[in-house]
Amino acid sequence: MELSALAVPSVYGLISFLAYSSQWLLLYLDPEPISKKQLIRFNVLLVCLLITYTRAVIVDPGRIPRSPEKEEDNIDGKDSGKGRKRWCRKCKATKPPRSHHCKECKRCIPKMDHHCPWTSNCVSHTTFPHFFRFLFYATTSMIYLFSLLWPRIKFVWDDRNLPSYLGPSIFQLAHLFMLTLANFFALFAVGILFVRNVWCLAVNTTTIEGWEIERHKTLVRRARYFGGYLDGPDGIQVRIQKQEFPYDIGFWKNFKQGMGTGNILSWFSPFSTTPSIQSSLTFETNDFEDPSVTWPPPDPDRMNRRVPHGIDRESEAFTYRDAELTPEDTIAAFRQRQEDDIVRRRKPFVQRLEAKVVRGEGSLGDEDEDEGVDRLDELGEVEVGEGAEGTGGGDGQREGEESWRNSEGERLRDFGVDEDIEFYDEEDDVPLSELLARKKARARARA
Repeated sequence: MELSALAVPSVYGLISFLAYSSQWLLLYLDPEPISKKQLIRFNVLLVCLLITYTRAVIVDPGRIPRSPEKEEDNIDGKDSGKGRKRWCRKCKATKPPRSHHCKECKRCIPKMDHHCPWTSNCVSHTTFPHFFRFLFYATTSMIYLFSLLWPRIKFVWDDRNLPSYLGPSIFQLAHLFMLTLANFFALFAVGILFVRNVWCLAVNTTTIEGWEIERHKTLVRRARYFGGYLDGPDGIQVRIQKQEFPYDIGFWKNFKQGMGTGNILSWFSPFSTTPSIQSSLTFETNDFEDPSVTWPPPDPDRMNRRVPHGIDRESEAFTYRDAELTPEDTIAAFRQRQEDDIVRRRKPFVQRLEAKVVRGEGSLGDEDEDEGVDRLDELGEVEVGEGAEGTGGGDGQREGEESWRNSEGERLRDFGVDEDIEFYDEEDDVPLSELLARKKARARARA
């Protein structure tokens, strides 16, 4: 059994330990037993906590509609009908704005925030309100529990010089210590996560989009030193311009969109309805950018090579290497080569820049050697660390630009995203059958 299967039972176990064992202990500790009103308040918070956590676990994170007609009606909407579209080759469907392919759920998730290991579920457009309410009630419940524990802790400390038989037993002291310690660390972790989600809700960003914003700032900073262009596959030059995040539409609208309703009371109700999938296919934008500009911004390291491997190398071009294979093995080898060609990893930016400087094709400026090294570190940022120079899994291969990490050392895969799909999901990969289906759907819509 995988350890991830124990995550949800562990959370229920921690809630039960903090909530129920504390109520039993508070009946026997001085200066006075817990009152009936305090018990009622605490248990109301506990019921809300259990309901919201259960819904965060069991509510489906959503599925993207597969029907071409629905995709044409919904995806070609306010912000996705123009500019670059994305195609998921695993789901074999168009990816709406803000959706990502989850490697755990094995499908594209609408407005995916991250895959939470503690709920064994994706935090998405449909589950975020339940997840947010869970964080709220967890934080509130632990603060209230601390307010109940603190007078007892202070009383024990004030009477520490009295004979031991006048105070609580060793078991009660150990229980009180464990409760306080567990409540403190859980409150610290959940409290930080809750504050972070309040901020994300206020500015209408997901955790993944926060990573994308930081990635875009990195590319803009790099391009500034090279006249606004960065090298893409096969030596093409990609224009990098500063782009504003399009989905921050104002404080109030952000909260309404994230929580699925403008009713403030519903934001805190454990029984609030789940947002519909249809509301996750298009999103209002702030119109700071041209309508043809889409998010995420262009990234040279997400682009496929236009020249197939082997054409530029005479030793490998037009070579048939499967003569001794069976028909089944030949087909399997062909499909494997297709997969290998889809994802062509490039060296990290720092290594490419160093090679370019060594070849005399570029420079870091006229500053002295030490300042040049600092400039190189600035352009490469965290890629000079574990993400760029470590090994890819256990195969000993160096990781490419997909291993870029943000300032907190996180990669896309740390949020549950399938990196191979996420980095190579351009419209160029859409099959001809899908394009024909879209054409027919548009024709029917005009008729």
